[in-house]
Amino acid sequence: MTYLNIMNNVLRRLREEEVNSVNDSTYSKMVGDFINDAKSIVEQANDWSGLRKTLVITTTASDNLYTLVDSANLVKVMSVINDTQNCFMEYQTKDWFNDKLYISDPVEGAPKYYTFNGLTNGDTQVLVNPTPDGVYSLRFNVVQRQDELTLDSDTLLIPAQPVIHYAVALLARERGETGGTSTVEYFGIADKYLSDAIAIDAAKHPEEMIFRTI
Repeated sequence: MTYLNIMNNVLRRLREEEVNSVNDSTYSKMVGDFINDAKSIVEQANDWSGLRKTLVITTTASDNLYTLVDSANLVKVMSVINDTQNCFMEYQTKDWFNDKLYISDPVEGAPKYYTFNGLTNGDTQVLVNPTPDGVYSLRFNVVQRQDELTLDSDTLLIPAQPVIHYAVALLARERGETGGTSTVEYFGIADKYLSDAIAIDAAKHPEEMIFRTI
């Protein structure tokens, strides 16, 4: 569903006139802010299938610091694969990396471990260990939250109904009257849409919903 479609869905539920563009008026711009607030709420509630993607890093010899290009600060890493060596890489803490880099003798080889190292130009950086001794293809399987919706044609990547109903609830609370439905009821409706959407999406990844003891 596009940003404009979502906005008009919200406006109709608030008994407001539809718009031809998300920037038609001051009010529509405010509605857009609440839609993006609702989008953030829904995005953070689940590792949505629609937000999953793979970011590939190609290493170079003697360089252990890499950028997940276009990741911004919006990614959650699910797993990492050294595709060249056909093995999974393991996460390690920054202190573990500090020991390997500055206390123990640094080694070069096929990368087996990774950690995060802040941002560069707004994108997430990662360290890998051992420091690559050549070219390796590293696949970062991530959940990447979507940038804010700004254009009429921007397409929402997560389920639309929870976003619409949370936006309605937030806007109803902001203006203090809802024409018959209380703000609490609106949030209850939104919660129900969200829980249903999570249940449907979770069925695509049932292994992630199983608790295992070691």
